[in-house]
Amino acid sequence: MQRKKSSNNNHYSPEDVRIAQFAKALGHPARIAILRHLASLSTCRFTDISNELALANSTVFQHLAELKRAGLIQGCIDPPKLQYCINYENWKLLRKHFRAFSKIKIVKYE
Repeated sequence: MQRKKSSNNNHYSPEDVRIAQFAKALGHPARIAILRHLASLSTCRFTDISNELALANSTVFQHLAELKRAGLIQGCIDPPKLQYCINYENWKLLRKHFRAFSKIKIVKYE
């Protein structure tokens, strides 16, 4: 039996949708590196993040935008500097969801 494909997320639980959003944001090593760097600081300027990675500024900006869209980081503009930090509430939520997801029991087929 084939499932009907749908772009509508209404038939998924809000928790599953959120886990997928977080997982998508974590789907690139540069984003993991950015999160590791930000986790060690209270706030960080864009230029400091960019200096940590061997990537073009435009690429770093795209990765930051993806993390911000997923709600894992927050950015604020302190002219002329962009500052970023971890979104602690969503970070706790990510940990909770991933912890619960990792505990799903699987059935072994032989």
